[in-house]
Amino acid sequence: MNVIVTIGVRMKKKYLFFILTAVVVAAAVWFVAFRNDSSKDEELPKVKVERGTIVDKALAVGTVEPENEVSVKSKVSGVVKRIFVDVGQFVHAGDPLLEVKPDPTPIELADAKRQVELEEVQFNALQQEKVRQESLKQKGLISEKEYEDFVRQFNDRDLRVKIAKEKLALMESGKVQIGNTEIESIVKAPISGFLLNKTIEVGDPVIPLTSYQEGTVLMKMAAMEKLLFKGTVDEIDVGKLKEGMETQIKVGALPNDTIQGKLRKIWLKAEKKENATVFPIEITIPPTNNATLRAGYSANANIIIQKKVNVLMIPERVVTFRNDSAFVEVAAEKDSKKEKYIKTGLSDAIHVEVVSGLNEGDEVFEKPVKKIE
Repeated sequence: MNVIVTIGVRMKKKYLFFILTAVVVAAAVWFVAFRNDSSKDEELPKVKVERGTIVDKALAVGTVEPENEVSVKSKVSGVVKRIFVDVGQFVHAGDPLLEVKPDPTPIELADAKRQVELEEVQFNALQQEKVRQESLKQKGLISEKEYEDFVRQFNDRDLRVKIAKEKLALMESGKVQIGNTEIESIVKAPISGFLLNKTIEVGDPVIPLTSYQEGTVLMKMAAMEKLLFKGTVDEIDVGKLKEGMETQIKVGALPNDTIQGKLRKIWLKAEKKENATVFPIEITIPPTNNATLRAGYSANANIIIQKKVNVLMIPERVVTFRNDSAFVEVAAEKDSKKEKYIKTGLSDAIHVEVVSGLNEGDEVFEKPVKKIE
């Protein structure tokens, strides 16, 4: 019985030995295979030196705006009686836009009527005095200067009567003729263009434009054939910009269209915008046949600082910059790599120009990707 137990134990130990040996061999095979796969993974891809176009550009963010936008105001006070046009409509200079109905208070109207009566009474008195003054002048009882002073007083009072009557007529009918100028309560278009917006409705009060007050903005108009891109560029790029540079404008509402323009103006004074220092710019937009531009469109503009066509270039990511010099890794003998100095030129932050050190078709290694542990 003891012999049988001893033999069984020996068989189990031998069996376990064979299992452990197999596990060790399998682990060794897996390790060698893993190393071979890892060595293959460590073989970095290569990129070729090619010819292409590199563009250095500055980004401007802004909106499309009309070059000249006019605020329409009234010269008479009152309330809006009628509106003849709607937003988006094209009108010619002189076309009626709206009518302002005079709305004087009872006290204002009564004062205007009393003022006319008062001025007329004083003027009638001067008319009678004029007959007497002319008689005295003919008899030589008054000097020429005294007569001239009276005539000046007479003309001044005559003018006051006219002003009082014109003011009353404007309050009552909203229309009056002063010399060759007709003042009426119908507000007409100051320019030919499109109506961009209106800030009033029928029944709204209107404050007139005078020397002492700005007046109510009734509508805004613009000639949409002359448009500008108004935006800002970062202070880092503004030193590279010059007026007259070509630009490419992308409008958010028109993703398939690229509009060409020219940099027209660069502000001399910076502005603070969202904790950044920026400089306002203006870009002229030529008439477009296909795209319909609207005032207020959001847009981005790429200002072309420098452009090189058909130059040797490689991705900037494969270049190592060190001590104001540029290096790339190229293949050497016996499947090894070596670092090579190159001279670079224009860069667009994606590709960089190769001035010397490489030829078209040469291959350079990508940089190894850093693994996140």
